Formats: sequence, structure tokens, C-alpha cells
Amino acid sequence: MKDNQPNITIIGAGASGLAAAITLKKSGYHCTVLEQAKSVGGRVQTLRENGLLLDDGFQVLLDAYPALPEFLDLPALNLIKFLPGSMIFKDGKTYKLGDPRRNASFFWKTIYTGVGSFKDKWLVFSLSRKLKNKSVEAIFQEPETRTLDYLQDYGFSSKIIHNFFKPFYAGIFLETELSTSSRMFEFVFKMFNEGNATLPAKGIQAIPEQMASQLAADQIKFEQKVDSIQGNTIIMEDGQQFKSDFTIVATPAGSLVPNLSSQDLDWHQVTVLYFETDHAGFNEPIIGLVPNEDCLINNFHFLNDIFDNHRNVISISVVKPHNLSDQQLAERVVKELREETGIKANELVRCFHIPKALPQLESLNYAMPPSETQLNQHVFLAGDQLSNGSLNAALLNGKAAAQAVIAKIEDRVLV
Repeated sequence: MKDNQPNITIIGAGASGLAAAITLKKSGYHCTVLEQAKSVGGRVQTLRENGLLLDDGFQVLLDAYPALPEFLDLPALNLIKFLPGSMIFKDGKTYKLGDPRRNASFFWKTIYTGVGSFKDKWLVFSLSRKLKNKSVEAIFQEPETRTLDYLQDYGFSSKIIHNFFKPFYAGIFLETELSTSSRMFEFVFKMFNEGNATLPAKGIQAIPEQMASQLAADQIKFEQKVDSIQGNTIIMEDGQQFKSDFTIVATPAGSLVPNLSSQDLDWHQVTVLYFETDHAGFNEPIIGLVPNEDCLINNFHFLNDIFDNHRNVISISVVKPHNLSDQQLAERVVKELREETGIKANELVRCFHIPKALPQLESLNYAMPPSETQLNQHVFLAGDQLSNGSLNAALLNGKAAAQAVIAKIEDRVLV
């Protein structure tokens, strides 16, 4: 630990705040992390009760994210890999579509599936080759367009866009019109092709929990609600005040910093419902898609296909906005699931509403340079909302903010 330590405070114990704290620790600096919730993770949460693992919103970890090795011990997370494909339920039929280069079981089913043409399948292969040779930095320097326009311009048919790209990427982007930036589409497509969609064996929250374990036990203060930040003074909701030489705000800062109050973000929302079911699942970890635009259901998977010795539970994501009560929503989802897939869902276990699941961003960048994270003399910004809605951006921006603080302390010029 360095001598003459300044007071450094991080607001938010999500992935970005934890990445900032780890970066500071590696450079010999101590910080205090203030978290308003009772646990770490921010938007990355898992409810563990009665033998169930219920992620608060369907999330996966893309293990090809470049930022992961610096902050995570991936083998220790015991990652469970989803198959590189999907089960598509359309017009009473089931189609299995996936990457036969990575899993041979997809070969004939993908070639002859009715969700797209032979040309579409060739274009998928062509796009995979193109993006394999393209760096993530180059992706985020490309001109931006809507993902839908990008796919159409590349030559994909309306059939595969409707049957696969829309439902699959709606579950990732949390919007149903493929209006997300083409930069994000290329980045996510590249990550899926270079790695795997995974889940830790103890649920998605195992990621921030592992990060927090790298810090001192008393370094994170829970149930600490910050009201505002004024210069080098942090004002708590209960009126208490204290000085912080440097503060990293690793959460949307609009409500905390006076001159940012007009810059509150819009967010994409999602509702995730968990049901008991008698269905044994797919006997392999794979995502089911429902491309019917009249349905609220977007994607689903079976927890018993993923977690060892888990009860038969199905997770269903609803991306479209709705004004239904939990009971009305559950009844509609059960009806749609039965009609579209033949799968019967039983008792509702839990319904999670996540109104702020992903930030809606007009223009995306890969990560913030450290020099651009400084808001004023005392306050620095972090979080994925500064770049793109991903764990990768959260980690990189947390690191960048910490690097900027360190440079400020050591009177170094950032380049």
C-alpha cells in the first residue's frame, strides 16, 4: 500500500465499480466502495433459494470478451456452455439452427432447416469469416447503422431475419426492431463465433462475487445510498457528508451530479418469468426462440438443462413492453408457450421485472479512454453506459476510470 493515501470512493459495486477497485488495488491504492443494495453485482444478480438458481434477468457471459482474463478466473467459475445455436419454434414445427463448424450435430439440421435459404446460410458463414479477421477496435470505428439495415444490406433474406436474427438478438439487445447499432451487432456476432455463451455453475452473480473476493472484506459498504456529489463532498441520503478526494461513479451519474441531471439515460427493459414444468427439457443447454411477432415470448431455456440436479424449471424472457399484471402476464405466457411449442408450464416460481436492463445508446464506442472518464477535478465516470451495454465495456470503463485517478494522483499525463 502506498504512503499518504488519498481518499478514493467508488459508488456502485457492479462489475464496473469492482473493476475500478481491483485496478486501484493492483497499483497500491485503497478505496471504499459504496453500494446501495445488500449484495454486489448491480444489474448482475442471482436469487438462490430452495435449490433454485434464478438469474434476475436472462443473462449470459460471452467467454470471448477480451476484458475477462484481467479480472476473472474463468475456470474457477465452472462455466457451463450453451450450444452454439438455437431451437426455433415456428408454425407447429421445430427447427435446430446452429454453427456446424463448432458442433457437428448442427450440420444437416442447419443445412435443411426452413428458417432461411441456402444463400442465408452461406452468408452467415461469410460474415463469420469476415468478422474473425476484423479487430474489435476496427468494428467500433465503422460507420453506424441499424442492425436491421446492416443485415438487409449484407443480403440476408427477410425470412431468416424474421425467424432467427430478430428473436435471437432481441434477447441480447432487449429491443425487437433490430434498431441497435451495427457496431454492437458485429461485436456480439464476433464474440459468439470466437467463444461461447456461458453461465457460471452458481448463477450469473458468481461473476461479481468472484471479483469482490479480490478485495478486502471490509472494503465494500452495503446499503449505502448516495444522494449527491458536490465537488469533493459526498452527501448520503440520510444527510451524512464526508470528503472524497477522488470519486468514481460506476453507475449512471445523472441523479448524483448536479450538472448531469439533464442527461438521464433511457433504458431497455425485460421481464423474466420462471415456471415449474414437467417437461424434461432439451437434454442439452440450448436457447429456444419464438419468432411469432404476435407473441410476448421471445426466448426461453430450461434450468435443468444447465445446472446439475436442478428442478425442472423453464425461464422465459419477455422483451416487448406490456401493461399486464404478473398474473395476466403469466397466464398469457403459459398459453403462448403451449400453443407455439407444445411445452406446458405449471406454477409460476418468480417474475422479475427489470426496467433498467440495458442502456439505450445512440452511438457506441468500444471503451472510454482514461482521459475521457474525468468529469471534474474530483469526479470520474465508469460503467457500460458510457460505451456499449456489455460486461466487457463495464470492466474496461471501470479500469479506465481507475487509471485516470491514478494518473491524477501521480501527476502523470494520460495519453
